[in-house]
Amino acid sequence: MLENQPYHLIRKHMRPGDIIAFGGNSLFSRWTKLTTRSVVTHVALVMQTKMLDDSTGRYFNQVMEATVYEGKKGVMTNRLSERVDTYDGDIWWLPLSDGARQCFENNKVDFFNFMFSQRDKKYDVLQLFGSAVDFLDDHPWFGRFSYNEEDFSSWFCSELIAEGLETAGIVSGVNASEVTPHDICRFNIFDNRYVQLKGDGKMITGFNSVDATNWGQIA
Repeated sequence: MLENQPYHLIRKHMRPGDIIAFGGNSLFSRWTKLTTRSVVTHVALVMQTKMLDDSTGRYFNQVMEATVYEGKKGVMTNRLSERVDTYDGDIWWLPLSDGARQCFENNKVDFFNFMFSQRDKKYDVLQLFGSAVDFLDDHPWFGRFSYNEEDFSSWFCSELIAEGLETAGIVSGVNASEVTPHDICRFNIFDNRYVQLKGDGKMITGFNSVDATNWGQIA
């Protein structure tokens, strides 16, 4: 069930492990929408909430993402409020389901150790392209260009999130290098209620409907 709510009313309900989905308007984002047939072009993961900014005395939520932002490229942490304020496009909050939350709590030490160890790794444009053109994976000539073997020396956004979710025990057997931003949103790991924080009433097709077990593996 999709709701529309402003970020300042939702921020206090967010928890580590929740997903933030983005739908951009750049040329690259429009290409991603075309190839994945989705309104979602990028995903980030809530890492820490209610963090105190000593300089202002205000609290903020932090996300981790593999992206290009403010002259930086790679895996980075950012203030979610700043991302919401400056992003050109739609933004959704996808809270984890109760079952997924329990898995996260049971494995959160491994999750945080893994995620924070990925900071400053490079952004992987080539594998992002390969994950987005899955319709070529079975082609006898072009399949080798579009199918991604797992490679974690660098990251694209949904690859990083998928491996983080696997480390947290929320999904299993997933080829993270084959997971698109839209795939993350389709995995059945979320609460039935999700919230659009920016933009107007755009539903995510197939939201919370697909079993992620062994996703992206060659049968």
